[in-house]
Amino acid sequence: MATPEFTACAKITRRLVPFLMLLYVVAWFDRINVGFAALQMNRDLGFSPAVFGFGAGVFFIGYALFEVPSNLLLARVGARRWIARIMVTWGLVSVAMLFVRDPMSFYVLRFVLGVAEAGFLPGVIYYLGHWFPREQRAHAVSWFMVGIPLSTVLGAPLAGLLLQMNGLAGLKGWQWLYLVEGLPAVLLGFAVWWRLPESPRDARWLSDEEKHALTTRIAAEHAATQGRHGLGIGAALTHPTVWLLGWVLFCCQCGSYGLNLWIPQIVKGLSGSSDLLVGFISALPYVAAAIGMVLIGRSSDRRNERFWHVALPSLVGAVGFAASAYLLSPLPGMIALTIAAVGDLGSRGPFWALPPRFLAGGSLAAGIALINTLGSLGGFVGPYAVGLVKDVTGGFTGGLLFLSGLLVLSAIATLQLRRHAALATKG
Repeated sequence: MATPEFTACAKITRRLVPFLMLLYVVAWFDRINVGFAALQMNRDLGFSPAVFGFGAGVFFIGYALFEVPSNLLLARVGARRWIARIMVTWGLVSVAMLFVRDPMSFYVLRFVLGVAEAGFLPGVIYYLGHWFPREQRAHAVSWFMVGIPLSTVLGAPLAGLLLQMNGLAGLKGWQWLYLVEGLPAVLLGFAVWWRLPESPRDARWLSDEEKHALTTRIAAEHAATQGRHGLGIGAALTHPTVWLLGWVLFCCQCGSYGLNLWIPQIVKGLSGSSDLLVGFISALPYVAAAIGMVLIGRSSDRRNERFWHVALPSLVGAVGFAASAYLLSPLPGMIALTIAAVGDLGSRGPFWALPPRFLAGGSLAAGIALINTLGSLGGFVGPYAVGLVKDVTGGFTGGLLFLSGLLVLSAIATLQLRRHAALATKG
């Protein structure tokens, strides 16, 4: 017979996780649509690869600067209010991207978009930590983060279609792209305000018995973590384990964003296809990545093991990036990019199950935010480095090898984490 805790988690997985995944899909629409817009925007506005790479990446500077304060405010005012605010503001800024006219306006709006979205991912990770017990957390986070590849699976063909609207109502195709993909974030921000329960106690679709069993279990886990480590916010922000986790995520984010923001142009170079077909082809690696994320997260929870479930996918991703640097014909090149996407993104669920092992309460909110801040800097470095190398060499080979090397460093650092006493607790 299923326990109240088990039935509660099953209901949460059905009722809450898909909605959060939808929010993340829309978040990634607004992050990566710049890569598809570039197929027309760079030509229309005369942007070089370095200008595009810097503008695509400067989003993460704004994101990083406001990540920690945003997550601390979320912990104080509540997830429902703060996530709704984040979504409405980032949606409005994303729509405003259709007014880009020169490099400076491109840089400013991308920076402001990062400021507006700061705190969304760590906020949701913190929020899920109050809904799922430790041994089910990697699988839950993996399902939520399937929004990353799913955004490309859905967004890439949509972007290709929107680019075909070039000239309609006096707008360029890339302007339609920003307009149509920015508005859902605003609408969903209002949906968050009305739909998102603050905690299991506020979920009307859980029975009183389920609420009690779940909240008691999670409160006991948080109390045990706090009792073992007793870290305050200041200690969490200076803890060496937090910074090493941030380095691991930085390397992985260099890879994922370096691929995500450049894959339309990589595919265009490999295939020479139309913008519409490029959109569909670019989605293929992320279909496999979505499946890989769920399977790796489930395996991590079943085996109660995190480190190898981060390190091995990182090494697989490194192999994929290295192979894609030299496979220049369409089919082998796309297979290599698919391997890179599966490996790089597959580690996310097990990775985000690590911070709650030694952080709780406000220190968990601060630690997650700092880790993601450091990781988000990879979102700047990865795309910008690929753009700089392409400017100098005229190709993507050097940039893809750079991303491969960073994933190898990520795997090495992850295995170093096994020696950290703070992460000794199972789960």
